[in-house]
Amino acid sequence: MRTLGRVSLALLLQVQGDSAPDGSTSIVGLLARSSAVTKIVLLFLALFSIVSWSIILYKKWVFGRASRQTASFIDVFRRSNKFSEVQVICQSVRESPLVGLFQAGYAELTAQLRQNGLGETAPASSNPRPAPARPTLKSLTAVDRALLRASVVEVNKLEHRIPFLATTASISPFIGLFGTVWGIMAAFQGIGQTGSTNLGVVAPGIAEALVATAAGLFAAIPAVYFYNSLTQRVKLFASEMDDFAMEFLNIAERNFT
Repeated sequence: MRTLGRVSLALLLQVQGDSAPDGSTSIVGLLARSSAVTKIVLLFLALFSIVSWSIILYKKWVFGRASRQTASFIDVFRRSNKFSEVQVICQSVRESPLVGLFQAGYAELTAQLRQNGLGETAPASSNPRPAPARPTLKSLTAVDRALLRASVVEVNKLEHRIPFLATTASISPFIGLFGTVWGIMAAFQGIGQTGSTNLGVVAPGIAEALVATAAGLFAAIPAVYFYNSLTQRVKLFASEMDDFAMEFLNIAERNFT
């Protein structure tokens, strides 16, 4: 690897030293006279890079909003005395994944309490009418299942499009390597046709081939970093959702069982 690095550096320095006045051996010149296969490879890598950066910037923006709205929602949730008060502000903080959990748990809770209320009717002959019974849940496990289903949905929303970064990180170096191998093959064919091993003849073709590898790494390295970063953010959101689900169940158990 050290020898390859020295050879590559020497070739690039030779190309820059032998540059023509018209800049034909500059990066732009190399790209302009590269083969059709190399241009297709670079086009694919450029598309991967553009899409990856679009996903990165979009997810950073979405996760930032989600974090801010989650903090606001948790503050309101812990200060409120009734779930109905929390339900009122859900629309204004809908980017928080905790809102989906709360609404799923609240819907299941309300459905069970409503069924209990409909089922408990006092006898017509009772006089005076007894005080209404304390509302109770039929199944706390059903509320737990509703929260779990909502958690899975919210995690899937957070992870949407992130796997594309892993795909970019995995295949971009190989696409670039393919372009490099193809370019080196073309360079050696040129050597065979001209019969000259002069560095000035060989270097431009190899330098052109190495551009594809550089482009592959340029697309892959940010994708690897931000894939790990965004995946870690999703794990933190999932942990917050687990904590919130436990807190919701504790409140429901204390008040409705």
